[in-house]
Amino acid sequence: MKITYICQECGYESPKWLGKCPSCSSWNSFVEVERKKREIIVSMNEPLSYEEIDIDKFERIKTGISEFDRCIGGGIVKGSITLIGGEPGIGKSTLLLQVSHALEKKGYKVLYVSGEESPSQIKMRGERIGVKAKELYILSETLWEQIEEKLNSLKPDFFVCDSIQTIFSSNLDSLPGSMAQVKEVTSRIFNIAKKEGITSFIIGHITKEGIIAGPKSLEHIVDAVLYFEGERFQSHRILRAVKNRFGAVSEVGLFEMEERGLFPVQNPSNIFLSDLAGKETGVSIYCGFQGTRPMLIEIQTLVCPTVYLGSPRRTTIGLDPARTSMLIAITEKRLGFSFAGEDIFVNVAGGLYIEDPSSDLSLIASLISSKKNNPIPEGTVFFGEVGLAGEVRPVRDSELRIKEAESLGFKKIVIPEKNIPKKGKFEIEIEGISHVKEIYRVLKI
Repeated sequence: MKITYICQECGYESPKWLGKCPSCSSWNSFVEVERKKREIIVSMNEPLSYEEIDIDKFERIKTGISEFDRCIGGGIVKGSITLIGGEPGIGKSTLLLQVSHALEKKGYKVLYVSGEESPSQIKMRGERIGVKAKELYILSETLWEQIEEKLNSLKPDFFVCDSIQTIFSSNLDSLPGSMAQVKEVTSRIFNIAKKEGITSFIIGHITKEGIIAGPKSLEHIVDAVLYFEGERFQSHRILRAVKNRFGAVSEVGLFEMEERGLFPVQNPSNIFLSDLAGKETGVSIYCGFQGTRPMLIEIQTLVCPTVYLGSPRRTTIGLDPARTSMLIAITEKRLGFSFAGEDIFVNVAGGLYIEDPSSDLSLIASLISSKKNNPIPEGTVFFGEVGLAGEVRPVRDSELRIKEAESLGFKKIVIPEKNIPKKGKFEIEIEGISHVKEIYRVLKI
């Protein structure tokens, strides 16, 4: 038996108790943990030549829930482990209950283990969303050794753990939800999933800062990490892939929460657009990518006189604040504007976060529109990266962006000059610019 001390905030281990964690600087966060010696399993694997290795063809299983399948890479890979993180009450349990129901309808056996709800509570939610399944088994249990026994006897095709913070192993003396317990149980799930080929889903709760022990510390163990986001008081939810060993990262799925459960949104662009473009100042439409999907997104900017003399506010939601500050400086230097003494508020509608620099041109257009109090011409879409010299740089997948804007009925798209396609390929009016100074021509200011 070995005694060690583990920080409950970051997982740092020490042979002795410490008042302050040297890793995360938390005070009084160390707890004593007894570790039992494990049996050492000698590996009989031999090194293989690169040329001798065969590539496994991953079997993908589609659930039929289109937005979920998109985020997971086109379907669930057999034997994989997926972590779904999100704030409590956001709808993670509802989503995985619907996924479990969809898999059962395809003939798979599913074991759904909950450490938070009783079987009757889960069935009440299931009845509300229309779940009817014989091969969907519900177990209310928190001790991992009992869960493992049921996995070995039932031998399901899929396993759902809801949630990882409530499950504990008798091998450790620490409390459920502690860093040590979360890592221990996840590693045990990993072992049984890979050994028996049981495809597993793990639910983990996080705060807005993502600091609770669990999801943030487990991302390196699992095969895929999905984050379920949204405001609990709004109906739309965003499922975002931040890690996927079998598919594209940064993929986004959109759901609408209704009384009967979560429903995929087939045309996400309609949700992120309002009727304000072309009517109100400071509103521009940007055509970008969320994962592999082209999407039209509304960028809103408000420029107004400051009440904080000498220190105007710069507030950015949905964009990188540092890049936003850089684009404000470019607008001042290259276009002759002055934002001194003015507050600037920038917002991406719908709760999305844009990392792609191709949104630069759209942001500058909305800045100028708000500053000059002049709406951008209705039906106009923008994309293009802007450099420090004011040059408009080309971006990837320009034709897919143009096609998306055209399919949604927009009349004009402003893009980098080097991204202009061949004439006659699109019906939408395409205007290419090479420098931000040419944006005056588009905005008609």
